[in-house]
Amino acid sequence: MKLNTKNLALSLGSFILSCSLFPSVAATKAPTSFEKKPNIIFILADDQGWKDVGFNGADFYETPNINRLANEGMTFTDAYSAGPNCAPTRASFISGSYTPRHKIYTPGAASKGDPRLMKLKVVLDDQRLKSFGFKSGPRPFEVLNDLTPSTTSVAEVLKQAGYTSARFGKWHVGDDTQGFDISSSDGVAGPKGKYYNDADASVRITDASVNFIKENKNKPFFLFMSYWDVHIPLVADPKVVKKYKNKFKDHPLHSSGRKYNPTYAAMVEAVDTGVGRVLKTLDHYQLDENTLVIYTSDNGGLNNISINAPLRGGKGSLYEGGIRVPFAARWTGTIKPNTKSATPINTVDMLPTFADIAKTSLLKVQQPLDGVSILPALKGQDIESRSLFWHYPLYLSGKGLQNYTPEPLSKNANTGWRGKPASAIRSGDWKLIEYFDDGHLELYNVKQDISESQNLASKYPNVAKKLHDELIQWRKDTQAVVPEKGRPDYRKR
Repeated sequence: MKLNTKNLALSLGSFILSCSLFPSVAATKAPTSFEKKPNIIFILADDQGWKDVGFNGADFYETPNINRLANEGMTFTDAYSAGPNCAPTRASFISGSYTPRHKIYTPGAASKGDPRLMKLKVVLDDQRLKSFGFKSGPRPFEVLNDLTPSTTSVAEVLKQAGYTSARFGKWHVGDDTQGFDISSSDGVAGPKGKYYNDADASVRITDASVNFIKENKNKPFFLFMSYWDVHIPLVADPKVVKKYKNKFKDHPLHSSGRKYNPTYAAMVEAVDTGVGRVLKTLDHYQLDENTLVIYTSDNGGLNNISINAPLRGGKGSLYEGGIRVPFAARWTGTIKPNTKSATPINTVDMLPTFADIAKTSLLKVQQPLDGVSILPALKGQDIESRSLFWHYPLYLSGKGLQNYTPEPLSKNANTGWRGKPASAIRSGDWKLIEYFDDGHLELYNVKQDISESQNLASKYPNVAKKLHDELIQWRKDTQAVVPEKGRPDYRKR
């Protein structure tokens, strides 16, 4: 997207053009006619763990701009992604629906791992089956890679309220751009493309976002910034990596004994720098009072790179380390600065929240909506208590990560999985996980035991039964598939 200098000159005058990009004495404020229709910016990091930001206690990674966003707004201590990995959370953000409704559970739409070790009839891809000497067979249930075109997206909901929309960065939910006016996977190229191994992708995404804000400052806009960082492979600006290598010499270990990764730290900083540039742009055009900015992640940190402690587990797991994510929101004049909320929220809440802010109807939405508006919570008010749910009917390999092994834990308990077919529910301070391969139940009080170290299912059987019954009913309501017992029924070659 190129800057239209002619229009800029008409709106700001030749005086502005003779100054630097952000002169201290010059600023242009959007017309007051749109002040009741706020701009919305949703910034989504990829695989950034709950503890990988300063406002949640990171002491090696440097996130001054994300911290500023938090200090000038509200943080949610109990914010959750809709899924334990990338694609399902993004699909739930776009649709406002839980994963069983859109059937996107994982990139590749199939289990990952050795099928000979699987105890349930799950979906596997043909290439993986072939590599283990099996012939392909019919899929036992449906798993999708793409959102269906009939989905009413968050962009389409806001379009009916007069919003111009753009998505820059990772998409991961199919070829359909789902109603975004502008859609680019790196801020320069088209909507398709993968930029995992590109140290400059974050800069291009931020460049495009800043230009989009400048070009649409006089009308309501919705901007979805979807960074590829901090997903593997780890690639970053060598100069920034060197800075953290020097810092690592004096600060090599987390309190858990885990080593920090300088390249990962540089990727965190790349995202933080982008956030800072966006905030600076909003400041320059005096849009901060008319713009909601949200920063969060699509799932927990990857366990062998990110340090999720004190949370248990990491990406791919339904433990807190896999689904609890950083979340900060700023809306100057509406959200009280430097406030915290312990209200549990979920990615599915974003669509109804944005619709509430835009004062637009949800009656034309085609799919069931599972989220609620958290606008009252952003304003410091209570929202109605409700349960949150997760469903993952597949296997995800991760040999060596015992965090994901159902109890009883032992030295020989590692099964080679970091994600196993399971469902979970959080209701109040209680959280229940059900593993489908053996019916194992785990009950935790996540307020008192954030590390999920004490399974209380046998101590509080009535609580476990109540949550289990609610979880079963939710699966019926959403038509969530539970894999059948028995190993995948595929014939040997």
